[in-house]
Amino acid sequence: MIRFSIRPLMAAAALAALTVPAFAEAGTPWELKADMGYAYGKDGKTHAYKMGTSNAALLLKGAKKVPKGTLFFLGQNGQLYMRKGPYLNDDGSFMFGSE
Repeated sequence: MIRFSIRPLMAAAALAALTVPAFAEAGTPWELKADMGYAYGKDGKTHAYKMGTSNAALLLKGAKKVPKGTLFFLGQNGQLYMRKGPYLNDDGSFMFGSE
């Protein structure tokens, strides 16, 4: 039996969101699709998998929800990171932006 965890799937989804074209930088939210799994593989590549519902209970076993207010980003070394905590200024702008 294979054990699945939702954390790598969410991390991969965030990675995919960070690699979309530049128009997403204007604040357009990225969208996860139902019945899809997203993975950030051991090789550092992202993968998307079509999922079925017959093994949903197995998938959810051991999975954890991603807390609201979590930021995902790629470091200069290409490693995927997540940060829980503030990432917006009081005016709603991104506090780590280059502007």
